[in-house]
Amino acid sequence: MGLCQRCKKAQATFHLTNIDPHGNKMEQHLCERCAIEEGLQQAKSPVSVNEYVETFLASSKAGAAAASNLVCENCGITYIEFRNQGMLGCPDDYDAFKEHLAKLIERAQENATHHVGKTPKAPATRKPGPAEVRRLKKLLEEAVAAEDYERAAQLRDRIGELEKA
Repeated sequence: MGLCQRCKKAQATFHLTNIDPHGNKMEQHLCERCAIEEGLQQAKSPVSVNEYVETFLASSKAGAAAASNLVCENCGITYIEFRNQGMLGCPDDYDAFKEHLAKLIERAQENATHHVGKTPKAPATRKPGPAEVRRLKKLLEEAVAAEDYERAAQLRDRIGELEKA
């Protein structure tokens, strides 16, 4: 990074690229003060770290206080009890704690709002064993006895495939 193109004193931290209708590219590299004076950037109000932390803690405490007041009218379990035990008291708890449960579910389900389940990394390839062949042969006999020759042909072909594998 270089110096500000305008004041040539401060480090350029504001970079603007304009492309005109003819495709010509014009770049500006300005320091924060010059960018504000040019009207390209709004002046930032200084943020106190203490103020930021206090606001964060107050919102966190307010959320915790709101959650601690939640009680299921049906079974009487509180949200705090649920969090400590890990179990809900009754089906009505889903409605009583809906807002807070939604956040927990979303976090547990990798930002999904519904159950996504688990799947194996690679699909398992299961080789049918002799029991499967015996089962198909029995079905083949039943199909022949029932004179369902189309089904019998399908079963015969499947048995042949399994015996070759």
